[in-house]
Amino acid sequence: MKKEYVMGNQAIALGAIAAGVNVACGYPGTPSSEIIETIAKHNPKKAIHVEWEVAAGASYAGARCLVTMKMMGLNVASDPLMSLAYVGVEGGLVVVSADDPGPISSQTEQDSRLFAKYCRIPVFDPGSVEEAYEMIQDAFGYSEKYKTPVLFRPTTRVDHAYANIEYDETAEPKEIPGFTKNSKRFVIFPKLSRMNHEMIEKRNPEIGEEFSSYRFNTVTGDADCKKAVVTGGICYAYAKDRKNS
Repeated sequence: MKKEYVMGNQAIALGAIAAGVNVACGYPGTPSSEIIETIAKHNPKKAIHVEWEVAAGASYAGARCLVTMKMMGLNVASDPLMSLAYVGVEGGLVVVSADDPGPISSQTEQDSRLFAKYCRIPVFDPGSVEEAYEMIQDAFGYSEKYKTPVLFRPTTRVDHAYANIEYDETAEPKEIPGFTKNSKRFVIFPKLSRMNHEMIEKRNPEIGEEFSSYRFNTVTGDADCKKAVVTGGICYAYAKDRKNS
């Protein structure tokens, strides 16, 4: 195990490597750019396929795939992502949409959590560098368990913050089982879309129930308090900082 002081984007990359990611790709744009760069740097044996803009086909073959972009890149990728939500995945497929509230390095602002709701897919919203490292690993597991792409939504304050992360330098990509032809699943005609829509409506309450006891969904504070603040992601850190100030 190695301990290192890393940026949030680097923690996301190292977490994906620890999860056994096979394919890493994305559309370049701050605040997400360092994720792909870090995976490429920590890939001396070329065991992980790293390039820009490819993923769904590899996931169909059972590979674990990471796709990175900023929120405006998600707009460009909305068509294939919407179809992928209906077709489903085999290997875990995690789409990182780095949001930029502020904005700090973007022309616009966008809350990609609403896009996940629109697509009917789960979303992970890390509130710190440490959470980002752990949560990206969980995201691959949830994606494979429910055979759905998942959205991972860090913000600039997580992407470009720094923290100490302990990670396994010897982590290896998972074995890829290979593609099995199944036209009844992977050819998305209207009849299949209707069937899969029903499946999504049955599946999502199950995911919600499991998320209710997810380790990063917690309640903190005094037992006798009369007010509660519900937050997600980096807003938890802001609310906690305000309480302590």
